[in-house]
Amino acid sequence: MLMLHQVQISSFELFQSPKQSGCCSSKSVPLRPRTRLYRNRAMGDSDRSGNGLEKLYLGMDFGTSGARFTVIDDQGMIRAEGKREYPPFMREESMDWVSSWKATLFSLLEDIPITLRPLVSSISLDGTSATTLILNRHSGEVLCQPFLYNQSCPDALPEVKSIAPANHTVCSGSSTLCKLVSWWNLKVPNRESAVLLHQADWLLWLLHGRLGVSDYNNALKVGYDPESESYPSWLISQPYSQLLPVVQAPGTSIGNLKDSIRRQFGFPDDCIVCTGTTDSIAAFLAARATEPGKAVTSLGSTLAIKLLSTKRVDDARYGVYSHRLDDKWLVGGASNTGGAILRQLFSDEQLERLSQEINPTVASPLDYYPLKGSGERFPIADPNLAPRLLPRPNSDVEYLHGILESIARIEGKGYKLLKEMGATEAEEVLTAGGGAKNDKWIKIRERVLGLPVSKAVHTEASYGASLLALKGAKQK
Repeated sequence: MLMLHQVQISSFELFQSPKQSGCCSSKSVPLRPRTRLYRNRAMGDSDRSGNGLEKLYLGMDFGTSGARFTVIDDQGMIRAEGKREYPPFMREESMDWVSSWKATLFSLLEDIPITLRPLVSSISLDGTSATTLILNRHSGEVLCQPFLYNQSCPDALPEVKSIAPANHTVCSGSSTLCKLVSWWNLKVPNRESAVLLHQADWLLWLLHGRLGVSDYNNALKVGYDPESESYPSWLISQPYSQLLPVVQAPGTSIGNLKDSIRRQFGFPDDCIVCTGTTDSIAAFLAARATEPGKAVTSLGSTLAIKLLSTKRVDDARYGVYSHRLDDKWLVGGASNTGGAILRQLFSDEQLERLSQEINPTVASPLDYYPLKGSGERFPIADPNLAPRLLPRPNSDVEYLHGILESIARIEGKGYKLLKEMGATEAEEVLTAGGGAKNDKWIKIRERVLGLPVSKAVHTEASYGASLLALKGAKQK
């Protein structure tokens, strides 16, 4: 049984509200949900307080390979959680991500225990950073295939570099701004009537119906400045700036849940929808790392590190950028290495069985750069960096050991780079994501990093998203 812990409501003040700134048919095979319901109180789910029915808060995480939901109460106790894999909708020969994400969103809502839905006071969610959609501002029609988080648009990079400050976060082929500029330069009809949204923005729009709202975590890679709380003048002066969404703090109430969805699923009349964040930020919030020097490594399909720092650090040459957290900065970057390459090489059963045979106190002599395909974002920003997965020893245990250790070395290079660039030195690393379940890997990483490494109490980004929903409800 998962241990349930309380959280400090005061920690939700990390985010300060900024000023506002200006297909063809698909088919899929439905997948079975996996949902767990927790009963934490003797009175059961319809527990009453002095203010009537208790209130619950729903957070959803849309990662690279699937989605999760978590429902919490006022004390941060988990009341229910579940997950779904993305159904394989196809559009011609490619994945129809728009249909898949939408189907998954409504599947998660359906998976929430029916007894809890009338108690859900607010909803928020996170999505993958720099996953970009462009819609018709009037109809909401998606105008092109989504630009995925790791997709690079090198054709737009020279133009972006010519307008942005040197080494700015947007000066990377995979930035949201490069994706916007690349699309804009196609000169599609009626492009002036379009609006840009991030994955989280779009999914939330399906719930609240107010098109053109984002949060300042997702908007960072399109050029939004969280320090001045506005889009910079060099961006506003561009003809495509009219496509940029309004920006609010994560966990800010946008409006009520759409009546049709409320009636369909049985949510209360006053249920609100709040702005979201990125998946790695949500994982950081879930881990409860609140002091400078505390860091969180998210080991999902990719590897993302986040370090709480007193100094802001941004340098696109190395894929480093900072998110604002109240009077501190969340500094970090995201590598394309991670669990995706592990799943490509090993089954879940193999990963569990082989890991048990690894001696984590002994360094592996194998030196790899584990990637699914060419291209890296951090700590090396090189769209052409090739995977290095050879030589492969005869022993699968040795091979897995080498892969795990090589990913740990990449993680170590990331934290070393942040320190060299002036960020607060990492003192402790908490681990989130699926990789947090591998105890041998944690011990390998502790040896390689030379730092205390442990599994976060809450490891799922959906828990962090539920904290944003709670924050939004408290500010309502």
